[in-house]
Amino acid sequence: MNTPLLSDDPHDPDDPDDPDDRILKTLRTRRRGPVLTVELNVPERGNVVDEAMLDDLLSVLDDQDPSVRVLVLTAAGQDFCLGGDREEFAGHLAQDPTGNGIRVSGVKARRVCDALTSHPAVTIARVQGRAVGAGFALALACDLRVGADTATFRLPELALGLPTAWGGLLPRLISEVGAASVREFILTGRPLAAQEALGLSVLQRVVPEDALDAAVDKWARPLLRRSPPAVRVTKTLLNSLTASTRLADASVLDPELMAAVASEVHHMRTPR
Repeated sequence: MNTPLLSDDPHDPDDPDDPDDRILKTLRTRRRGPVLTVELNVPERGNVVDEAMLDDLLSVLDDQDPSVRVLVLTAAGQDFCLGGDREEFAGHLAQDPTGNGIRVSGVKARRVCDALTSHPAVTIARVQGRAVGAGFALALACDLRVGADTATFRLPELALGLPTAWGGLLPRLISEVGAASVREFILTGRPLAAQEALGLSVLQRVVPEDALDAAVDKWARPLLRRSPPAVRVTKTLLNSLTASTRLADASVLDPELMAAVASEVHHMRTPR
């Protein structure tokens, strides 16, 4: 019988002396041989994405250890990620109504999602509960995505008076799902249940929540038997071919668009 790749044995995941485990401000990472698990670890706040989480993710993803061949993005608690930190967002605007803080954060968000997509390891998103906004984007940036049968995905930006412009999400979504479907669920803001997400290729597999680790293992094991250079080159080719179908990717403007619209909305709502 195979030992699960995501098993915490023989290490204690909460042992600070375990050299293969790290606890950062917003993340916990676990290394088991060639498999690195990166866990969003602020469950009491729904794993919302703030500046600290973006910085932690960049510190982990920028360290591209070639011996890491599979990277699993997961989350503690009931929900994968409830989106961006709205309080921090409002604080950025209060401090600088021109939106410069939002612009800086948006650049980091783009770097994080690009790092997930271009990472030399195969990246797997393990999604439970709700994946909202930025959480949706983080999952979509991964090569493979498995979700619990109770998982849901939602992009509520329009209801908040903001464009759907975080982390280069929109071109990735159109490339993976198709423009007509994306247009409908972005404009309506309705959630996607797991089975619909599967049908649209937002997810590539749906399982009961207690089978998520087994599903990740089922993908990871054959990947670890493949030639590492062949997997890396194939992933690069797939990313290049997918990018070429986007024609003109204007998502580099995401931080500017988000900052400009947020600043305008803030200006309209500020009493004169």
